[in-house]
Amino acid sequence: MEPEEQRRIVRETNYVTWRRQGGWNPLLVTRAAGSRFWDVDGKEYLDFSSQLVATNLGHANPRVSEAIAEQARTLPYLAPGMTSPARAELSRRLREIVPSGLDHFFFSTSGTEANEAALKIARAVTGRSKIVSRFRSYHGATAASISVTGEFRRRVIERHQKVPGTVFAPDCYCYRCPFDLTYPSCGVRCATAVDEQIAREGDVAAMIVEPVVGTNGVLVPVPEYLPMIREITRRHEVLLIADEVMSAWGRIGEWFAVQRWGVTPDILTTAKGITGAAVPLGLTATSAPIHDAFRERYFPHGHTYEAHPITLAPAVAAIDEYRRLDLIERSRREGEYLLGQLRALSERHASIGEVRGIGLFAAIELVRDRTTKEPFNTEDDKIAGRPLVVDAVVQEMMRQGVYCIGWVSHLVIAPPLIVTREEIDRGVAALDTALRVADAQVRGEPTP
Repeated sequence: MEPEEQRRIVRETNYVTWRRQGGWNPLLVTRAAGSRFWDVDGKEYLDFSSQLVATNLGHANPRVSEAIAEQARTLPYLAPGMTSPARAELSRRLREIVPSGLDHFFFSTSGTEANEAALKIARAVTGRSKIVSRFRSYHGATAASISVTGEFRRRVIERHQKVPGTVFAPDCYCYRCPFDLTYPSCGVRCATAVDEQIAREGDVAAMIVEPVVGTNGVLVPVPEYLPMIREITRRHEVLLIADEVMSAWGRIGEWFAVQRWGVTPDILTTAKGITGAAVPLGLTATSAPIHDAFRERYFPHGHTYEAHPITLAPAVAAIDEYRRLDLIERSRREGEYLLGQLRALSERHASIGEVRGIGLFAAIELVRDRTTKEPFNTEDDKIAGRPLVVDAVVQEMMRQGVYCIGWVSHLVIAPPLIVTREEIDRGVAALDTALRVADAQVRGEPTP
């Protein structure tokens, strides 16, 4: 098919995630390598967000690709009640890098499935029904995982389908403190509020948190927050689930983000970077006491593609590549450089409310007014399909050959961990130019 025919047939026959279906005209991408990808016309794009904060190793890593091919040649599928060399080897490697004590694994095919398993496990083990989550969270699209999602996508779905039992807690979001307090004199009120909430609610099985909130703004907690949440949940005998679908695999400069704050949850979930997104793999890791609870009890979960060999073999290769390329340390080092370059933009652009981040995981929050912190757009604008200023910024970056995620009123900047300084400079330069679109809105000028 000709390129336009390919785009047309996809538009006419496919659904596209999380948007109105009308007006979608997808970019036709034909190849990718390293931190870049190319469209059908040969135009090169710098991937400044690792697609969906997923391609941590860059695109088309040769060793990961070969692991996929070799597994496909030798054992492309196996029922989950059996095992394979790839399953044994990945389990051994995971025990070397996951937080100590989380050494029992359930393999699925996405982050949302990993969270779905975690929620079932928590409710089955504790015999309780409620889950504490947070308002700016995103935990996936399946029935249970969307029900513990705090942001607007849950509101859209639960009009028709809802799994009951979730209560929402405040976020650790100092720029927009839900209590209108200032750190550190606040006493980390967002954490102590969870203590009170669990005590009042009763029947709480678990609390689920993104250690660093991802899509909804790259919210980095203050140092005391996660240790306080761990102490609070332990005191109330409530399980702590860490959703590390985005924040793991070197993204913040650690194998797993909880390690940054010395916290070990009862359950940890992850996906995306576990294979560098080369194939879909989700992981739910639990402590031994949780696993032991099912030795004489029926385990209430499973699916056909559990522990699929073609998903496991590339994860082994990916772990080797993170080590060979020293990407954990590289994320720390290059992340400091990236954040420094982004913060320098604040001096030139009135539309930047805050730059925040950790490792190669950053966000720029756009505002109409720095004093009042009024955002350009809201979640309701996103749901209604109204034009968003952040989308106009992203479109200008794409025109310059740089792909970046825009979400409601902020940009998520998370390049592959292999990104070079030159590529960071190129991405920041494109962002510098594109932010003039938002600056014009601050001055009351029409969007170009």
